[in-house]
Amino acid sequence: MPNLSGKGAGEPVAMWDVQLVSSAGDLDAILDIEHASFTNPWTREMYLAEFENQGVSYCFVVRDAAGRILGFCSFWRVLDELHINNLAIAPEERGRGAGTALLQRVLQEGERLGARRATLEVRASNLAALRLYERLGFSVGGVRPGYYTNPIEDALILWREDRARG
Repeated sequence: MPNLSGKGAGEPVAMWDVQLVSSAGDLDAILDIEHASFTNPWTREMYLAEFENQGVSYCFVVRDAAGRILGFCSFWRVLDELHINNLAIAPEERGRGAGTALLQRVLQEGERLGARRATLEVRASNLAALRLYERLGFSVGGVRPGYYTNPIEDALILWREDRARG
């Protein structure tokens, strides 16, 4: 799989390797990032169930040059829609381009699988994530009041339409 650059023009280029997770072998690293990133994290059992739902459920990881997992993105492809369930980068790695590289690769894979649009929910206060999603073509399509717990907070529903068809 080709490496994807996470940096823009004029910045030092760090190369990221974005790969589909094909087994539960990377689950410990995914769960470590999940627990460091979310107040209501998914469990090992939830991820194992996702891995068994082949053809609908996918999980990609982004690795550094040493092969260390820096982040992950799990999503479903249902008919012509890509639903991003979880996307997280290890806290100490945020802001370096791995999230951009990961999301770009996930969106490419969604298009390859026939998805014409993508959606996700994000905490209204998660400004860093909102900036990333907006940079990659997502816009707010609605609000889910009180969607998140610990603390209770609204979710913004973001959508991205296929630019080639839209």
